[in-house]
Amino acid sequence: MSDFDYDLFVIGGGSGGVRAARMSAQFGAKVAIAEEYRWGGTCVIRGCVPKKLMVYASTYHEHFEDAAGFGWTVGESRFDWKTLIANKDTEIARLEGIYGNILSSNGVESFAQRAVVVDPHTVRLADGTEKSAKHILIATGGTPRKLDIPGAEHTITSNEIFHLDALPQRTVVIGGGYIAAEFAGILNGLGSDVTLSYRSDLFLRGFDREVREHVAAEMRAKGITLRFNTQPVAVHKTPDGLKVELEGGERLPADAVMMATGRVPATQGLGLAEVGVKLQANGAVEVDDYSQSSVPSIFAVGDVTSRMELTPVAIREGAAFAETIFNANPTKPDHALVPTAIFTQPEIGTVGLSEEVAGDAHEIEVYASTFRPMVATLSGREEKMLMKMIVDKPTQKVLGVHIIGHGAGEMIQMAGIAVKMGATKADFDATVAVHPTASEELVTMKTPVR
Repeated sequence: MSDFDYDLFVIGGGSGGVRAARMSAQFGAKVAIAEEYRWGGTCVIRGCVPKKLMVYASTYHEHFEDAAGFGWTVGESRFDWKTLIANKDTEIARLEGIYGNILSSNGVESFAQRAVVVDPHTVRLADGTEKSAKHILIATGGTPRKLDIPGAEHTITSNEIFHLDALPQRTVVIGGGYIAAEFAGILNGLGSDVTLSYRSDLFLRGFDREVREHVAAEMRAKGITLRFNTQPVAVHKTPDGLKVELEGGERLPADAVMMATGRVPATQGLGLAEVGVKLQANGAVEVDDYSQSSVPSIFAVGDVTSRMELTPVAIREGAAFAETIFNANPTKPDHALVPTAIFTQPEIGTVGLSEEVAGDAHEIEVYASTFRPMVATLSGREEKMLMKMIVDKPTQKVLGVHIIGHGAGEMIQMAGIAVKMGATKADFDATVAVHPTASEELVTMKTPVR
């Protein structure tokens, strides 16, 4: 008989924690999990899933406009925010139920309340109950961070944007990461007058420069005001709404101000430092290749470790943890060549190295093609797609693929397989094009542009 109540206690019921709990239970472990908000975590409840639903909603006005070029007469259209939010909430509730069923059907005991760490083998629930476990897994994810400026309390984050009573007529988005860029597109597409303010010269830092410039130009063409090299110093509440004060004194009017200024690991108040768990400066749990913290019985996966803040990565980390600890199969999560999509408008799909990073370490060839997609030829829309491939010149190995345009996320999943397998430019060239498609550009670019 075990000296502990459980073999594993998971704190955090998001994608990574639920995957680790389910698999560990399937391997025969006695597992419990605690979640203080809702099952499914940030991604399912107030992150990538509802965001993608809102991306879909925000593109319909362009579909209606494009239809005329194809002979359709579309009547007067009208968007209703409350209908979208209600239908979104229904779908999220359905998904939350699925996560709960996954846990119960696999014999995982669940606690819908906050849990904190008391010692290396004990957690305390919000009701005061203490539970012991041989292993503790921290999977609490991250939380939005606001700028520390006067009036920040008048702003919202990506948590609140999904629950507004009405669509703001004027929105200022502060930030330059993927959340800021994505919601600028969503709100603009739904009819809000959007200004994005970012402190540096160009948003989406870390991604390929040409990709960032292309998306910025397309967003401006859609009516989004991009204000780079601007820093907000205060947010003022006035009878006419909010005013975002910039360095220099300029004030931007808004009905809503969204701060998308980064996320921090949700470790505050969990008791981790007190029991000896080493944390990084931003609060992230420091872990080794097997997700083990400085306290041998305590592990962490997902955004709370700040390794790679993507839901599918958290799921892989949770699975690797279960394999390592409960299936006698030591497994390191693989963070190399992870494809990802940014649901800006237009959409970005990317895998591997940017031109800048690749050029620092390799002798490279760059293949690129910018073109109007076929759907735009009759619609009259001027939006351009970009296909780009970075190739190591001596070996001809493909180091990176970058796609901008409709379906980029779907395409990069397939391209990611090839890049992960170590495909060469010749492998792409030897693949017959699927015609007529936008993706055929990936296998028809014959001459490097530089």
